[in-house]
Amino acid sequence: MAIKEGLRPGGRSARVQESIHSAVRELLEKQERSTVTVPQIAVRAGVTPSTIYRRWGDLSTLLADVALARMRPDSEPANTGSLRGDIRAWAEQYLDEMSSEPGRTILRDVQCSATPGFCVSIISGQLQIILERYSDSSEMLPSVDRLINMVVAPTVFRILFSAAPLAAGELHQLIDIALHQ
Repeated sequence: MAIKEGLRPGGRSARVQESIHSAVRELLEKQERSTVTVPQIAVRAGVTPSTIYRRWGDLSTLLADVALARMRPDSEPANTGSLRGDIRAWAEQYLDEMSSEPGRTILRDVQCSATPGFCVSIISGQLQIILERYSDSSEMLPSVDRLINMVVAPTVFRILFSAAPLAAGELHQLIDIALHQ
């Protein structure tokens, strides 16, 4: 079941969604993910379980929606004064956040999402902000897709499917490769 889009900001639906998201976050802080249930969430959020099922369909879709909401950046990427520096700062922060245990859980939940393109749109938006800062420079800029394919994809793959995430040096090498066209 797809997550419903186009909710009015601040409307009753948005307040219910925020209440349910808050309940999920609070429960996940107190107990193992595998023990969280829709009825627990409903009680904590002050809604009926049918409200959750009607909107999200199942628990995994709700957890994915909460994970996607947590992935939205709070601010623009750091401005270090150079394209390489900005991409490094962004990539290092992304690696650090997503390779933590909560970050790995978020990535796994996003894999279950009915809207997997949402994650790419968040990352694309952040990288586009960086590239636009340097659009007037004489440097040849990589595309957002190139940065995703050469920096983000290997980072996420290693976080999810390897015993250890990329080392910072490896991440820097991938960035250097992506910047040399």
